[in-house]
Amino acid sequence: MKFLNQSAPKIMNRRIALGFFVAMVLMASGFTLSFYSYNQYGNDTERVRHTYEAVSSLETVLSLVKDVETGSRGYILTNDTAYLAPYKEALRLLPAERKQLDTLMNENALQIQRVATLNELVKAKLAISQMRVKNRASNVPVTLKLSDEGRIRMEALRRHVAIMVDTERTLMEARNRQAGRSFRNTLIIIFALSLLTFLALVVSYRLLEQELISRQRNEDQLRGYEARLREQIRQLEASNEELERFAFVASHDLQEPLRKIQSFANLITDRYGNLFDGDSLLFMDKIVNSAGRMSKLIKDLLNFSRISNHQEAFKSIPLNTIIQRILDDQELRINGLDVRVEVGDLPVIQAIGSQMDHLFTNLISNALKFTRADVQPLLRIQAKPVDGSSYPELIAGRPYFEINVEDNGIGFDEKYLEHIFKVFQRLHGKSEFEGTGIGLAICKRVAVSHQGHITARSQPGSGTTFIVVLPESQSLQDYDRSNPTESYSYSAS
Repeated sequence: MKFLNQSAPKIMNRRIALGFFVAMVLMASGFTLSFYSYNQYGNDTERVRHTYEAVSSLETVLSLVKDVETGSRGYILTNDTAYLAPYKEALRLLPAERKQLDTLMNENALQIQRVATLNELVKAKLAISQMRVKNRASNVPVTLKLSDEGRIRMEALRRHVAIMVDTERTLMEARNRQAGRSFRNTLIIIFALSLLTFLALVVSYRLLEQELISRQRNEDQLRGYEARLREQIRQLEASNEELERFAFVASHDLQEPLRKIQSFANLITDRYGNLFDGDSLLFMDKIVNSAGRMSKLIKDLLNFSRISNHQEAFKSIPLNTIIQRILDDQELRINGLDVRVEVGDLPVIQAIGSQMDHLFTNLISNALKFTRADVQPLLRIQAKPVDGSSYPELIAGRPYFEINVEDNGIGFDEKYLEHIFKVFQRLHGKSEFEGTGIGLAICKRVAVSHQGHITARSQPGSGTTFIVVLPESQSLQDYDRSNPTESYSYSAS
């Protein structure tokens, strides 16, 4: 089966995220730059408006001075007080207009000086006009010199205002050009960033479309794998059923001829043993022993095959009770070997009782089997709570109990650690220690069927500690758990 590349979706997701991030950055940059450019354009427009107001104020001051000149001249020529109405109105409005002009001209140093000069010219012109009006009201003849001086002051005032207006209009043209450039820059920035944002979104859309197509292809591929897996599961279930039937036949039909072999061998030895020589008796003893080992091997294989297919429900099992029952069964052997037994406080877990019997019976039997002749045997069983993160095979954050079954026997080299949990894998010959090579494989299968783990620590001549880690609860409610798959080797060595 071809496995999917796990890193490709991550890379594609990063590209899509990067594309949208770039688009968002461009949009934010576009908004910021557009806002800045718009403000700049607004400031330029405000300066243009300010210049318009300055020109208008200059023209208004000149117009009011003209009204003063016209009104005073009409009154002097006709002695009609009606001409004094615009004269007085202009005098009333001029102070406020001159003050506004001072405010509008406070940004340009040259224009500030010119405003001061303009104020002096206006004052001088108003003084002459007021004197002429006063003389006319007093019937004092207006001299030609005073009239000429008024005309000269008015011409000077007009020229000065014209210069100031030309300066303001030149400044206004420059500010109009700057405002136009700001407006064009705003449009260019908005267009460029909009185009880049559009391109980034198009690229992100294409990447997203490719990702969706890839995921759909992967989903179709996974569905094909699922269909094949279902078929393989169906075939495996059928194979398991056949194995169970074979195990049933092996446990019943094959046991019968073995019992007959043992019975007739014992019968022959009892009846005709006095006729046999030493070799014949040895041969008959080997027949009986071989039949016994065959019978035990069949029983162990049957137990091994039934572990993972056991349909018994999980229940709260006090491990102290399980261990005590096994120790009671092994009491004669323990006393005969003078074993020092130490059992600590063991937990209550959710488990299958019969499988716990198989598990700890095999572990305790191993501890009692592989003893050293010159050392008093030790069997120590202890437990402590651990977290699943302590073992890579388990689920982090899930509570477990670690049960240690320790002995001080012959031990083994840990390079054989993986082999001892496989079927028919033995580290010692049948003549040294009895056994079928299936006991630890049964322990492994029990631990796996309980979603746990089993391992060992050992050194030759220093004893062995088998470590069984089992979950406190078998509930799946709070855990995302996958069933581990264990492989076993069935090749006899």
